[in-house]
Amino acid sequence: MPTIDFPKQDLDTLIGWTFPIEELDKWLLLAKGEIKNYDPETDILKVELQDTNRPDLWCTEGIARQIRVKRDKELRPYLFFKSREKPLDQINVGNGLDLIRPYIGGFKTRGYMLSDQELAQLIQTQEKLADVFGRKRKSVSIGIYRLDPIQFPITYAIADPNIAQFTPLGFDKPMTLPEILECHPKGIEYKSTLIGQSNKQHYPLLTDAEGTVLSFPPIINSREIGEVQVGDKNLFVEVTGTDLRMVLHTINILAANFTDRESTIEPLKVLYPTQTEFGESIRVPYDFRSEIEVPQEKINAILGDSLTLNEGKQALVEYGHQVKSRAKTLYVKQPPYRDDLMHPVDAIEDIAISTGYNTFRTTLPSEFTVGSLSQSEIISDKVRELMIGFGFQEILSNILASQDDLAIRMNLPDTAIIEVDNVMSLTYNCVRQWIIPSLLRVESSSSHSFYPHCLFEAGEIVQPDQKTESGTRTLNALSALLAHPNANFSEMHSYVDLLFYTLGLSYEIEPTTHPSFIDGRIGQLTLNHTPCGLLGELHPQVLDNWQITMPCTVFELCLDTLPIG
Repeated sequence: MPTIDFPKQDLDTLIGWTFPIEELDKWLLLAKGEIKNYDPETDILKVELQDTNRPDLWCTEGIARQIRVKRDKELRPYLFFKSREKPLDQINVGNGLDLIRPYIGGFKTRGYMLSDQELAQLIQTQEKLADVFGRKRKSVSIGIYRLDPIQFPITYAIADPNIAQFTPLGFDKPMTLPEILECHPKGIEYKSTLIGQSNKQHYPLLTDAEGTVLSFPPIINSREIGEVQVGDKNLFVEVTGTDLRMVLHTINILAANFTDRESTIEPLKVLYPTQTEFGESIRVPYDFRSEIEVPQEKINAILGDSLTLNEGKQALVEYGHQVKSRAKTLYVKQPPYRDDLMHPVDAIEDIAISTGYNTFRTTLPSEFTVGSLSQSEIISDKVRELMIGFGFQEILSNILASQDDLAIRMNLPDTAIIEVDNVMSLTYNCVRQWIIPSLLRVESSSSHSFYPHCLFEAGEIVQPDQKTESGTRTLNALSALLAHPNANFSEMHSYVDLLFYTLGLSYEIEPTTHPSFIDGRIGQLTLNHTPCGLLGELHPQVLDNWQITMPCTVFELCLDTLPIG
């Protein structure tokens, strides 16, 4: 969970009220925060945040904002979201960035003079958002610059690595872009973020109208313009990334933070060469909120208490939402610096937090039950124990993945996949229909480890099934992978044979074809003439798609078809 530290006096100033430390602990519940330490001598407060879906809270301004909204009974307006006729300075996006890092947003901020303390807070926020929310700068990275030397419009484009050069932060002489990746500490740490879809290194560059380099995103700022110092009042803030919604979300958080510190925000216009989900021309910061419907009946059913519609509405307003009520239903629009309201339950949770969990009546359980493992978990535990005994190493991975991982990289562009509605990240926008891609994701990052690699995972998968009410069915599966120079069908076949023998089951292998496997080196596992899995050698194109250099042989087995207890 994210942990941040800041001066308590700064928090009190932003809230507009001084809290005793004992009382502050209760108010932090509004931000799902908990005091981990407070040093009265330095006035430094360390707070752990319990919500990874609320990056707006990972800073002093965000925590103060959530508490202040509750005290003020409503959210202060952020006027920079309202469109005006005044012409805006521009950020022009070049062609070819869709291969690596296609999106950017930014704004100007004026009138807020940075002190030592506030500069440290700004850097902490920048790092938390880029490293945690932005997955170590891969999805989102942030650049902050001195505004006055910059000449607009700004250009964000692919650069020629043999020509472009500038002096990066921390160095005192110009370097080419490849030199920065090989010699600068940040280049070494983050150069993997610049490998595009074609497995080729790309070099995005941010320059102003005079050709002055601002930064080499997401690696490092230029020393000339990108070295923000104590006493600076006018800044340019930009965010680049691979997910436009995440980029805009990050911009909205930062703009709200500067506004809370009484800075003036000047929006910018971003011009893309092709259509995006929000258009070719986007005014940034951008308000992308939408309404969700929250029936009163559902509120009371989930909270187990009888709230009137007005009580639910007021609780949400005091938590920062815009709310309208009609016909026993609340129509809720989240604050512009949030993007986590995806379902009525999310809004109902905010009602509970705003009202206070301690205000709800406690109810003892009406029935006594004894828990036990399900049959599917008993089977899963049994095969896990066997696979470990065979010398395989277990991995645990997310059931959510990307369409690219589950289909494109597996040579299955037309396969049916269960997609998640209203996703926050394209990295986790689908539910896996098999486990093999999860094993390959681990293997693709393990080339530095000694071979052979013997991996397995037993977990859930979800497959389409129109016979069910939801149109899907959840199954338990087992998958294993062998990777080494001589990995082959026969070797993995021996492990499958041993697994079934140990379980006391008879199976058969029937010839089949599959785009992910080499023809003639793939078989379908059957149990009592019913298909239950696959066994085979992965196609070289699949391995190339995953940047795996060793032969790999795999099997996948549906555990729900096994008649064992």
